[in-house]
Amino acid sequence: MKNKTAILIFANSEEKELISKSVSSSGFFELLNSETLKIVKQTGLPYFHVSEKQQIGNSFGERFTSAIDSIFNKGFDTIISVGNDIPHLSAKIILQAHQKLAVSDYVLGPSTDGGFYLMGFKKTHFNKTSFQNLPWQTSKLRRSLNKELQLQNIKTLYLEMLSDIDDISDIQLVLKSFRPLDFKIKKILLTLQNISKSIISSIVVFFYQSVFKQHYNKGSPILLHV
Repeated sequence: MKNKTAILIFANSEEKELISKSVSSSGFFELLNSETLKIVKQTGLPYFHVSEKQQIGNSFGERFTSAIDSIFNKGFDTIISVGNDIPHLSAKIILQAHQKLAVSDYVLGPSTDGGFYLMGFKKTHFNKTSFQNLPWQTSKLRRSLNKELQLQNIKTLYLEMLSDIDDISDIQLVLKSFRPLDFKIKKILLTLQNISKSIISSIVVFFYQSVFKQHYNKGSPILLHV
């Protein structure tokens, strides 16, 4: 096998993302899916896209570990795993991870929520049991994995920190970043942010009118009347 590194896109379909995340836009997740696939193809590395339709296991850890195992069983000895909810992901970042794996055992791309948007590792340093039992999908993930790697004295290198999209606060983080952003993704993010502001404004008006039985005047802070 000429290239023994493969990329794993471990991600849900847009239908599944709508259920698991608080951002309600199938068009947004459909765009992120297609952009992630396009970016991965630009690297020139072999890749495998494993959505919930191919995942095996009850917990996230079981499904993720199973997907990793299936790629190692194909003869690859290094995997770079990414999700489909990182607007600032680029082929350059993935290739940086590939280069760093030549001189390290793990490469991690930390996300602002305490997890990772990218994980690169070698088969020789992949502990299936400990990996599967990590506190996946929690803010404790990064701290737990870092501690595990330090205890095992596994050489680890890091990439820049990025934000993934789980809720409206993540959208604001991405838009405030100075990093380049695909025009189509930025346009949808701005639309979602405006929709969110409109919903919040409507809730404030409803709350004010319900509690204080008065017409809402946006120039008057609510708390002044309490």
